[in-house]
Amino acid sequence: MTGSDKSLRGSLVALVTPMKSSGAVDWAALDGLVDWHLESGTHGIVPVGTTGESATLTHDEHKQVIKAVIRRVDGRVPVVAGAGANATAEAIELTESAQGDGADYCLSVTPYYNKPTQEGLYRHYCAIAEAVDLPMVLYNVPPRTACDMKAETVARLARVDSIVGIKEACGDADRVAQIKALVPDDFILLSGEDAQTLTMVGHGAVGAISVTANVLPALMAAFCEAFLDGDVARAREIDAKLQPIHDILFVETSPIPSKWALSAMGRIDDGIRLPLVELTAPAQVEVRKRLEELTGSAL
Repeated sequence: MTGSDKSLRGSLVALVTPMKSSGAVDWAALDGLVDWHLESGTHGIVPVGTTGESATLTHDEHKQVIKAVIRRVDGRVPVVAGAGANATAEAIELTESAQGDGADYCLSVTPYYNKPTQEGLYRHYCAIAEAVDLPMVLYNVPPRTACDMKAETVARLARVDSIVGIKEACGDADRVAQIKALVPDDFILLSGEDAQTLTMVGHGAVGAISVTANVLPALMAAFCEAFLDGDVARAREIDAKLQPIHDILFVETSPIPSKWALSAMGRIDDGIRLPLVELTAPAQVEVRKRLEELTGSAL
């Protein structure tokens, strides 16, 4: 994989949105994170998804973060702009904005809270695809949305020209196998659960939109490159090291642990927006311990 490769494969970071202690977006730190990911071999940047605190950014901030990431990446890796919403018209607006700013793909989460039927999901995504031709990655994460998009619905949507893949985070790695059996060979399957990525790859996934990549970008990139190169033994070896980190980064609601770790590493300030709050002291001890054990460096 090269820096100019715009295919969606490998380690795609679900990028945090750095904030100052006041809660304001820290634009300089955002540029610094993007630079670090490019230097570390991250294969794609995904701004303003769940991990990017999209739920608490204003619409203007949402669009500005995407624009800033696109500018900083400067075409070197694909940018997958978070553009989902629980109102179809809002999702269309965000997708249009991302396309206008030069995103390579959009990531569109299933509508949350209003709990659409499978037919409602189908029509929602078809409406976005009809309005905007930016390549779309579906995003299924029922623990967050209370809405589970079934494999059969994904298969229907895979026949829509601009819908090119899915980030699957339903919690059941076998769902990838179910989807794979129903969709065209070129439909992109991405893990949305770091701890399950190796299993999902065995079922046909080609990468991950990763939370762990926020704090260990080079190791996540090496892990993904190993399985893409067919080096299963190496992939398993790295995965075994990463599993305790995948676990601890969800000890409290994500992205709380990841943002705390990045702050402890000196990469960002300690800002996070209510209703999320800073990582509790006992959890800080555990996150620090596991990262130090893996990296061999003091945090």
